[in-house]
Amino acid sequence: MCGIFAVYNYYGDVGEFRQRALELSKRIRHRGPDWSGCIIADNSIICHERLAIVGIDTGAQPLTNEDETLVLTVNGEIYNHKKLEGELKYPAKFKTHSDCEVILHTYNEIGTDVCAKLDGMFSWALLDRRSDKTRFVAARDPIGITTLYIGRVSAHPETVFVSSELKSLNEECDQIDEFPPGHYFDSHTNQFHRYFEPDWWAPKRIAANPVDYRQLRESLTAAVRKRLMTEVPYGVLLSGGLDSSLISAIAVREANRISANAQSDAEDIDTRGARYYPRMHSFSVGLPGAPDLIAARKVAKFLKTAHHEFTYTVQEGLDAVADVIYHLETYDVTTIRASTPMYLMSRKIKSTGVKMVLSGEGSDEVFGGYLYFHYAPNADDFHSETVSRVHNLHTSDCLRANKSTMAWGLEARVPFLDKEFLQVAMNVRPQDKLCSKDIMEKAIIRRAFDVEFADAGFTDEELAQGPYLPHDVLWRQKEQFSDGVGYSWIDSLKEWAGRRVSDAAMAAAKERFPFDTPETKEAYLYRDIFEQHFPQKACLASVVRWVPRTDWGCSADPSGRAQKIHEKAY
Repeated sequence: MCGIFAVYNYYGDVGEFRQRALELSKRIRHRGPDWSGCIIADNSIICHERLAIVGIDTGAQPLTNEDETLVLTVNGEIYNHKKLEGELKYPAKFKTHSDCEVILHTYNEIGTDVCAKLDGMFSWALLDRRSDKTRFVAARDPIGITTLYIGRVSAHPETVFVSSELKSLNEECDQIDEFPPGHYFDSHTNQFHRYFEPDWWAPKRIAANPVDYRQLRESLTAAVRKRLMTEVPYGVLLSGGLDSSLISAIAVREANRISANAQSDAEDIDTRGARYYPRMHSFSVGLPGAPDLIAARKVAKFLKTAHHEFTYTVQEGLDAVADVIYHLETYDVTTIRASTPMYLMSRKIKSTGVKMVLSGEGSDEVFGGYLYFHYAPNADDFHSETVSRVHNLHTSDCLRANKSTMAWGLEARVPFLDKEFLQVAMNVRPQDKLCSKDIMEKAIIRRAFDVEFADAGFTDEELAQGPYLPHDVLWRQKEQFSDGVGYSWIDSLKEWAGRRVSDAAMAAAKERFPFDTPETKEAYLYRDIFEQHFPQKACLASVVRWVPRTDWGCSADPSGRAQKIHEKAY
């Protein structure tokens, strides 16, 4: 991943604005510390801050075609770039080995239809100068794994700003919105256009496919495999919970398989990284003695990874909160609680030389893994809530995973949000996903990888490799990440906020914050810090708070411990 910043049809002298544009782009250089680029074309500026993962020797951006009538800046990874290159109708001269350059040449042939063909995570902005009227197109991946914002200036509506982060826009634009996932923006229409709308996307359409455990397992395995496309050292984030442990187990198997076999010319993905760095590195974080550290240690030993265990103190976590809010660009309580340990861990991971990690985000939304799903009134409501949660991942877990890691120039990839895997998993009928007092949450994905489960459809070859995970890890109850790093973490945050926010200030919260008024002292404190960093009213529009479904009778506290089901034994 990288950082992108672009201004289309600037209302003033674009040459004079160049230095200011470089300053604004520099604000997101933590995302791409390896190189910077800037191109002025017509009355527009395209900037790029690069984190080199694929095509590290030649992939500097912005990218251009041969006559420089197309200019492209991309943040992301395109896993099917080789396949798309093979589908080009006309010979194209590739200037780099970057997986992203294929966007340029595919757009040259089919225009904005390129968006639906891309398999990966991405945000990009493209300037098309092939006709008299310059065209500006920007796009974001289907789920919003990468972050992207769009800004405007009321007095100059013809000008469009886009950036990977809010901090490059808040001093220039008086209207800032999160760029909607699964859409592209076209200056010719001055509108967003949805390009991603699979059959499962409509919340009122109830999935009807019986679960196929083997298909579920194979599609997730394929999602992990394609994400091993890298030329740099990589690893896995391992909390010891189900999601990260499964991704780690699959990644270890696939990396071992890749390193044992020479890559064939016909292979669709570049797996050099898995062959150059065959032993998987795993990383965990927590307060001393945290549940996640203990569980992760066990999984790492089982998988034989090179395991790195990082601890932090409560005070170190509290000291980092203001920086976390600056980098995350949110005041949402759940996001900040979980992002702080991830932010601290990412800094330590980057110091080891690792630049890319696989992570387990998305599983809880896809399979109804949050403990409040135990309170779903019926199967249809359960399914609609999973669809809604996937729709809004870009406001919570995707935002956390992207910005916590990219604050230190570390790329996180999320196999559970692979669009082909989602096509399988989101079409499973909800009665096969339901949890209850007798059925643990996410039982179907646990069963799909449980060699003792008779209906999982394992081949003899798979069975010969033994279990993916220890049974007690495969069936470990859900912990919110902010709980699993140590139960005292959330308690300490609440106590800290209680000391810093007075009762009088809390009583006047409605007057201080009339929009989206905080309801707890912890929420008040985060909102106050957020507005110190981002005082402009336009910055509030992109923040969405994560809350459970209180209308289902569960606690409004987003902590998993707040749900009664947490204390029950299975």
